[in-house]
Amino acid sequence: MKRVILIIGTPCTGKTTTAKQLATKLAADYINLTEYAKTNRLTIGEDKERQTTIINEEAMQQKLTETINTSKNANIIIDGHYAAAVTPKPLVTRIFVLRRNPIELRRLMEKRGFQGAKLWENLASEILDVCLTEALQKQKKEKVCELDITEKTVDANVNEILAILNKNKKCQVGQVDWLGMLETQGLLDKYLNF
Repeated sequence: MKRVILIIGTPCTGKTTTAKQLATKLAADYINLTEYAKTNRLTIGEDKERQTTIINEEAMQQKLTETINTSKNANIIIDGHYAAAVTPKPLVTRIFVLRRNPIELRRLMEKRGFQGAKLWENLASEILDVCLTEALQKQKKEKVCELDITEKTVDANVNEILAILNKNKKCQVGQVDWLGMLETQGLLDKYLNF
């Protein structure tokens, strides 16, 4: 049986570096949804305001099903913030939602050139658990694991994922509360800037 592992999270949470390293360790097929959508012509336009590509979700689901079912590999890693929404539910083994403290996340986003609405929308997304909520809505709760990767190395993140996959560590959801943390520190207004 194939293991289809999704690595999701807001931008700058380390999805791609973590997913690539995990794919190397598991000798897995690696799918980056952004590249996959462009290569397979699964886009239907551009959202100029958000500076993102619009995906044909139905076509993406069909193509992913085909790719997963025809793969000879036992392990497939799918990397993308919307992977839980487009990967067919019965094919998913485990979803890892990478979470990063918004204070650290903001620094990383600004360093990568995020600014204005794109910066604030993505920070709000992390603070309000958008990727986690979507994963829990689209997939079975027992398949979803939330990882706080703040101040951790990629190696540490990959080792934690492997420990969960090998049943040496428990998969958990609900330990991260950025909203409460920012409110306690009096920083909520600085980070939820709509």
